Amino acid sequence: MATAPAVAQEATPAQEPIETVTVTGFRSSLKSALNVKKNSAATIDSILAEDVGKFPDSNLAESMQRIPGVTLSRGDGGEGRNISVRGLGPQYTRVRLNGMEGAAQSGSADIYGAGNNGRSFDFNIFPSEIFSSLAARKTASADVEEGSLGATVDLRAPKPFDYSKSEVFSFSAKGTYNELAKKTDPRLTLLASKKFADGTFGILGTLTYQEKHTREVGYSAVDILSANTNGLTVDGVVHPFCTPIGYPTTSPSPTAQAAKGATATMCSTNNPRTSTVAAYNAVANLRRADLPNTPGSGAFLPRIPRYVNSEQDTERLAGSLTFQWRPDANTDVSLDVLYSKFDVERRDNYIAGLSLARNVGNNGQPMVSVKDMQFKSNGSLLYGLFDGMDVRSEGLVDVFTSEFTQVNLNARHRINERFEVTGFIGKSTSTWDGPMRLQTFIDAIDVDNFSIDYRGGGTTPVINFGIDVSNPANFAYAPGQSDGTVTGGFSVQGKPQWNTTDITTINLDGKYDATDSITVKFGVQYRENDFNSRSLNLIPTQVAVTALPAGVTLASLTKQITGVNDLWGNGAPASWVAIDPAKWREAFKFDSLQYCGIECGAPQSQIKETVRSSYIMAEFNSDTWLPVPVRGDVGVRSVYTKQFAVGHIAATAPAGSQYPTRGVRNQVEREYHDILPSANIVFELKPDLLARFSAAKVMTRPELGNLTPSSGVTFTTRTGTINNPYLEPIRATTFDAALEWYFRPGSLVSVGYFHKDIKTFIQRINQTVPYNELGLPLELLVGNASGASATDLFNVARFVNTPGGPLKGIELNLQADLDFLPGFWSHFGVLANYTHITSEINYVLSSSPTGVPLTSTTNDLTNLSRESASGTLYWENDKFSVRSTASYRGKYIRAIPASAGSDLQGNDDTLYVDASASYQVTDRLKLSLEAQNLTDEQNRLYIDSNRQDTLFETRIGRTITFGLTYKY
Repeated sequence: MATAPAVAQEATPAQEPIETVTVTGFRSSLKSALNVKKNSAATIDSILAEDVGKFPDSNLAESMQRIPGVTLSRGDGGEGRNISVRGLGPQYTRVRLNGMEGAAQSGSADIYGAGNNGRSFDFNIFPSEIFSSLAARKTASADVEEGSLGATVDLRAPKPFDYSKSEVFSFSAKGTYNELAKKTDPRLTLLASKKFADGTFGILGTLTYQEKHTREVGYSAVDILSANTNGLTVDGVVHPFCTPIGYPTTSPSPTAQAAKGATATMCSTNNPRTSTVAAYNAVANLRRADLPNTPGSGAFLPRIPRYVNSEQDTERLAGSLTFQWRPDANTDVSLDVLYSKFDVERRDNYIAGLSLARNVGNNGQPMVSVKDMQFKSNGSLLYGLFDGMDVRSEGLVDVFTSEFTQVNLNARHRINERFEVTGFIGKSTSTWDGPMRLQTFIDAIDVDNFSIDYRGGGTTPVINFGIDVSNPANFAYAPGQSDGTVTGGFSVQGKPQWNTTDITTINLDGKYDATDSITVKFGVQYRENDFNSRSLNLIPTQVAVTALPAGVTLASLTKQITGVNDLWGNGAPASWVAIDPAKWREAFKFDSLQYCGIECGAPQSQIKETVRSSYIMAEFNSDTWLPVPVRGDVGVRSVYTKQFAVGHIAATAPAGSQYPTRGVRNQVEREYHDILPSANIVFELKPDLLARFSAAKVMTRPELGNLTPSSGVTFTTRTGTINNPYLEPIRATTFDAALEWYFRPGSLVSVGYFHKDIKTFIQRINQTVPYNELGLPLELLVGNASGASATDLFNVARFVNTPGGPLKGIELNLQADLDFLPGFWSHFGVLANYTHITSEINYVLSSSPTGVPLTSTTNDLTNLSRESASGTLYWENDKFSVRSTASYRGKYIRAIPASAGSDLQGNDDTLYVDASASYQVTDRLKLSLEAQNLTDEQNRLYIDSNRQDTLFETRIGRTITFGLTYKY
């Protein structure tokens, strides 16, 4: 895509004032932006509003797919959530709103990584209509604050002096229909602007309201485990399932598990041994090379095979308000306000086979009989028929609100012909409020003839549950039994919870035109990022599952989940019974339950970063130094970071305390300093042929959650899992080169090369560390009844800095306005780009007791797609505009390592096709039609690069938006 003058010039308040550019169509916006890309020293790609109050896409993240090297990660309902730039994931990208760094956090289904409480920016918090431009800065300059390895993305709201008219008004009304949700949702937008006082003062406001209902259906395995994982060891031999009658070693043992009802003929109480020798041996004889003596270690089964129905209701209310004073060309002062509120209620329902996720303690896999088992040559399950399988209907209601507010005061004044000062002060607050995440479930115990069947050849199985899952009489909700049997229950899953990020920024810049060809820029910045998270736990006496209240039956508490078989197929039941959460809450008086905080061990944490930075940079532009004109910038930025981290760690409470656990405060302070030089140079080989070169040192700070000084340490075993407040930032050196040919007005063909040498990386690995070097309070040692001392060695899984590795790639980009063609064909245009990336990151898979790597693997950086591409074909005249965009993202790694026996978790490749059309009825009235996901693309997550067993695959369906826009 091309570069936007508004974004490139106002990305940092210290830069030049905006020259007003009025664009009234897609083609015109491309041309305007491309002209500034050509004149920019840094590599910046952007997207402009096509018209007054009309951003070209309904989702900001989805817009960015058209930018070379940018790939999209989707969240619930298939909506674009965050981005990766040149193979670097969301945590490596900084986002600024009206020149200020911003934070935006939302929730998500667990399969997508649950809620974001880190540095990644969730674009779905904001409706696109409140912004006029978006830009991705891929190379560093000294006058742009640090924090990005991938890109710095600038979002800019419109201002009164962006428009030449003294009065501007635009109103848009749209309806959005999704074929799975089968509802039409409103989307309303208003923009109004007016100038006063002889055109020296202006006010502009935007307001947007949206509702959206989505439905997502499909399959989930949660994880893929080798059959030995939850097996039972008897006489030194692992037994993956309940052994057949007459098998040499009987498991479960009639003596060791007698309390669970195990006998020579029973796997557990009222659960006969029906395994066949052939089926049992089909599992036991599959063994991995690293576990040749472990039966079942080479047989891979879905942990919780289940069908998924996810429905989500959202509301967005957002707006911007700007007061701008421009008495003359030398002075510009504005007060900018941004606000967005994103309300979400998500209802997930699953019907699942549960026993493969359980061990003998809760009567799981060792109590299941196998009657028929077939596997692929690589160990993936092809078909399984089971008796004694526990079936669960699970529901999850997740409610949260993300609210963002930003206020900043900007000023620019040119003191004389050579000297100009700019500055701003601002504060943003991002709050994520999750009052409820309620899980409820009912269980059917020891179901026979449960089957998982992949023999149809698809990527997901057909599941036969062995019972009528729509009949409440087949399920139970009751307290757990003494033998470990679970028959229904609930969980609040760490809610209520609140996360708040306050960012305060003070910035002052100066610009001095030393000569006609050299400008010196300098500035200082103070920035404080203050992240706070707290949650509550149910009071311990209220967490137990109780019997149904008198007069309440399971049938009266349940509802039916229908339609999944029509929308997904693949063997999904016509309906299944599930707890109605509203009825359950009323029956059990859930809303009157009481909670406690750190006094009973509920997590609470804070990360405060105080950043003081300064820079000096020279911009140059000359045609006398070299045989060809050369321009660019070179500078250095100095950054001091002070980090204050607080975590509350659950610990055993002293005798006589009200609760058995308590929270112990742990506090860590540290500082570090970075010097970050950068340079961008452009050679004008010809007026339409440019060669670009850029180099810089860059850094990204660790994820906030990894810095929290909290842990889960077991003193009796001297083991634990802890975070690390002493993590160093991820640092890299970068080099970029590009050749750009502007072969016609509004047209470009370019090739670019980029190389990033990542010096430090962050991984969680096992280490043996003395307790007093873990960063944990010594107070935890008091009264732990294990005799642990400050110098005792603990074997812990901890985030540590590890060597990174190189990342390099090429970008090909084409933007062609075909107005040179005759007649009808002259209205066509095309955008196309392709990116290929390779990387080599050394992942530590296991380590010695002292932390020395024993096994490791080299693979791509997580979230990196080796190949990505997008293409847009458009046709536009004075009345009619139509375009279609296809965006391809290749496979990428989500996590390394994965479960035992699997090397990674990955995301399959995707190809999404969108289209839009508009018709200008009059100068003031426009009709529009948009369509997303025309090909009904489905997203699939998998595990292991060889087997590629499906973890998650869902359908989101097509979405159609129709509407009108009126303006004057």
